[in-house]
Amino acid sequence: MLFRSEAAGSLRRARETVGDLDFLVASAEPQPVMDWFVAYPGVKEVTAHGETKSSVRFENGLQADLRVVPAEQFYFALHHFTGSKEHNVAMRHRALGRGLSMSEWGFKAVDEQATAPGARSEAEVFAALGLPWIPPELREGNGEIDAAEAGQLPALVELADLRGVFHNHTTESDGDHTLEQMAAAAEAQGWEYLGISDHSKSSFQAGGLDEARLARQREAIARLNASGQYRIRVLAGSEVDILKDGSLDFPDDVLAGLDFVVASVHNLFTLDREAQTARIIRAIESEHVDMIGHLTGRLLNKREPYEVDVAKVIDAAAANGMILELNANPWRLDLDWRWWRRAAEKGVLCSINPDAHHVDQLAFAAHGVRIARKGWLTKAQVLNTRPLAEVLRWLGR
Repeated sequence: MLFRSEAAGSLRRARETVGDLDFLVASAEPQPVMDWFVAYPGVKEVTAHGETKSSVRFENGLQADLRVVPAEQFYFALHHFTGSKEHNVAMRHRALGRGLSMSEWGFKAVDEQATAPGARSEAEVFAALGLPWIPPELREGNGEIDAAEAGQLPALVELADLRGVFHNHTTESDGDHTLEQMAAAAEAQGWEYLGISDHSKSSFQAGGLDEARLARQREAIARLNASGQYRIRVLAGSEVDILKDGSLDFPDDVLAGLDFVVASVHNLFTLDREAQTARIIRAIESEHVDMIGHLTGRLLNKREPYEVDVAKVIDAAAANGMILELNANPWRLDLDWRWWRRAAEKGVLCSINPDAHHVDQLAFAAHGVRIARKGWLTKAQVLNTRPLAEVLRWLGR
């Protein structure tokens, strides 16, 4: 009988990319589970089919491994196979300091004074070593055990904390759905506000708006809000291109009339590190820019980030009260999770934005929340966990 199943490995830790998928099941009858797994739709090749472990390769090339363990070992195995290696090594070292050896099978006493406890939850695995439960996203060997011991683990942001999102596109530029369709889909998410920020004119390949088209879109948004058709408030913005010298694709008077402005780099990715950094910092210093979009320009497994001094940009954002985006598109997840602790320590706010070009892509916000959690971010450190009135005050619009 099936007892419990969980994803493990880098997927559970919310890594931005995964080498393979790891799944764990607790059951006293592993064979039916194994047989079901290897026959799963989309499996191209069965590379192993054992009594308690099987591996398959899907048609897209991704490998998945499934292990079945007895119920009493499940939470030890879940912790072990979640990883990371650095986290597990530190936990095993901590266990040895308490007279225990620790493995995927459980605890064993290594001296006469120690008693090897069982675990009916993953929290009990941590409790046996004098620690609170550490969220999987933090288990990278980056100080999470010391923070847990000191009672300083952050209360991580959750998807339910989001009150709205910025940086979304419509058919006015390169989006697939109209303003009305995006508003309806955002309202279905239960949000209070939706930011529309179609591309500016220099992004001609994306159908970027010129000043006249942007003015007409602002009027359309105002009419939609006034109509009462939706409860959600639609915010009029722009994803304005940062030009080579750091100036912006719209003049100040146009930007000043918007509810918010996202400034992004969309070309000249080969500029040297100093020039690219200076370009972005000049945009940060503009009084009309509210947030910087997808800071490093990366596309995971497709395009490397351009050369930019992220630490220097974070310092400039802190000095200018600039929000940095966590672009939740799963190809981007930019700014990378490794930078968010530094940004938060400097007082820089994050905005988790789906960069949606389709109504279904509003759900990308969930990917952004997972990366924000991996970056140790709390609700208070994310702009769009705040209600509309507070967001508008923060934006100063």
